[in-house]
Amino acid sequence: MATKPKKHANYKEVDYTSRHWALLWEYREKAAQIMAALEGFRLQPVVHGSIARGDVNKNSDIDVFIANLQSSFLVETALEKAKTPINARLLVQATPTYAMKAHIEIDVKTSVSFPLMRMRRVEREFYKFGGEINLNQLREGTRVAGVDKKLMLIEPTGEGHIESSILGREEHVAKILGVSAGTVRDRVRVLLKRDEVGRTGVFIKKELVSDETFEMALKKLADKNPAIRRRMKMKTHG
Repeated sequence: MATKPKKHANYKEVDYTSRHWALLWEYREKAAQIMAALEGFRLQPVVHGSIARGDVNKNSDIDVFIANLQSSFLVETALEKAKTPINARLLVQATPTYAMKAHIEIDVKTSVSFPLMRMRRVEREFYKFGGEINLNQLREGTRVAGVDKKLMLIEPTGEGHIESSILGREEHVAKILGVSAGTVRDRVRVLLKRDEVGRTGVFIKKELVSDETFEMALKKLADKNPAIRRRMKMKTHG
């Protein structure tokens, strides 16, 4: 069942059980193996979401992200050399104004993604909004603050975390996370709308065939779609 944003002020301290800590370290170890393979090719991956914050559950995803524009060949070579299986490769674009991304599915809950176009600031800060850490931080056991899909700010403690609603506190939360207030307001708008109308899917989601590169697939789409061509010409992160 999808989680829903909290529409009222809320504050709660959560202590993790030994089972919770074990699950967190299990997920982090899996993420570290994938990130180490990518770091070997200087790709600077991060892991974001509940694994970075610590508030994992049995349904948590392991989402590894490479922020900089990269050759898909380099990314796939790094995974192959580490004997990391690739289950599926997809082109994904959330909306016509968002950057097209390469999405490599390793298994049902584990993926590596990276942009194929320059991202706007709000797109890049999406990952910081949810909480992100690099490989060194992961290995050091660092956990960071971030916001979950219920619009709750998760702030790690030694015993677990403190959670509180971000509604009405957008500017304060932006300072805590080191992102713009505009990014926080954008995520609030998107998640509240999703709560009202249900999950709306993505603008484009196309699986690649075995002999097709991400760059080839993107060019084919761009040749047919003027909106994609326009988005590819965007130069700034603004």
